[in-house]
Amino acid sequence: MDEEYDVIVLGTGLKECILSGLLSVDGLKVLHMDRNDYYGGDSTSLNLNQLWKRFRGEDKPPAHLGASRDYNVDMVPKFMMANGTLVRTLIHTDVTKYLSFKAVDGSYVFSKGKIYKVPATDMEALKSPLMGLFEKRRARNFFIYVQDYNEADPKTHQGLDLTRVTTRELIAKYGLSDDTVDFIGHALALHRDDRYLDEPALDTVKRMKLYAESLARFQGGSPYIYPLYGLGELPQGFARLSAVYGGTYMLNKPECKVEFDMEGKVCGVTSEGETAKCKKVVCDPSYLPNKVRKIGRVVRAIAIMSHPIPNTNESHSVQIILPQKQLGRRSDMYVFCCSYTHNVAPRGKFIAFVSAEAETDNPQSELKPGLDLLGPVDEIFYDVYDRYEPVNEPSLDNCFVSTSYDATTHFETTVTDVLSMYTMITGKTVDLSVDLSAASAAEEY
Repeated sequence: MDEEYDVIVLGTGLKECILSGLLSVDGLKVLHMDRNDYYGGDSTSLNLNQLWKRFRGEDKPPAHLGASRDYNVDMVPKFMMANGTLVRTLIHTDVTKYLSFKAVDGSYVFSKGKIYKVPATDMEALKSPLMGLFEKRRARNFFIYVQDYNEADPKTHQGLDLTRVTTRELIAKYGLSDDTVDFIGHALALHRDDRYLDEPALDTVKRMKLYAESLARFQGGSPYIYPLYGLGELPQGFARLSAVYGGTYMLNKPECKVEFDMEGKVCGVTSEGETAKCKKVVCDPSYLPNKVRKIGRVVRAIAIMSHPIPNTNESHSVQIILPQKQLGRRSDMYVFCCSYTHNVAPRGKFIAFVSAEAETDNPQSELKPGLDLLGPVDEIFYDVYDRYEPVNEPSLDNCFVSTSYDATTHFETTVTDVLSMYTMITGKTVDLSVDLSAASAAEEY
């Protein structure tokens, strides 16, 4: 271990593994360490025995739940946009060859006490029971504007500069109701709260286009895909990539202590009495607690069920977004469900998650609107964790700390953090203009 590395990465969460993969491909000498004896850090997947031990402290789950090894329960459950940044990153790095994906059956939104399939195109808008007849026409016109919009072609802009016009102003032009705006902003554009309404509309239009392109890519019921055997496969895929390009991995390394020189710059990492020298450190917040600040808490319920979520057309995998305004909250709530069809549970079993940013001192009770959608559950576990973001200046100390995982059940925010960290570390941007059809060989539909 007494060697010098360009970068030492601490923690094998998804963000850290993507970065170690990208940096290794760039030709940097990377050492990747984790205090745990398993991959994934906070974003690991647990079998049933591990799940039981973590939340119940006993090792013996009831036999009727099936074999422990048939469970892969994500601690940070998230789907991927089929045309999104994470899929582009997987193709760019060729990690797709280590993974198999399957489309997600359904994408739903909670409105006025019920759940509805999310309409994503002008044709779906006309059929959707979410809206009345006149509202459908107005929504259809707005969808056509978004579908036809091309940033490079002013003829499609209809005289609007979307870098200046706010989302609220753009939507007002089409006369859409608050409930319609709710599902567009939160279930299509995937904003986490309503701040986007007073920000330039270009971002929302791009997000809507991404949703529609992802939906069209597989002609399925949702724009999302998800790996067989759960998300624990992802960090391992990037770890393999790093190893192929010369990265060194060390798990089960206790007390990884980051060392600094006289100027406050990182100079190495010590574990078990040995120090590896380095120029830069990449890590999750738990490795450098004095360089982060708490920005909130996430509360999550994990339920094992014997049926799909009611009113989702018997979907074996589904996302339901509950927009903040529908619940009288400051941020959205997310329901995520997958099952044996994605090899994350035994046949006949479903895993459902309800996640939200905690807004009160009694976070479990906040999840009631989401839990009420699930129907009967066999077992339920609750997890609450703090979220952190870095407060250091990487240009001064060469420490690059990731932000904790949020409550969303999709990956777009996660990958945005990774790519901005990559640019800070290397001064380069990742070229993600890839041929998306290249992924098809690794996908199962």
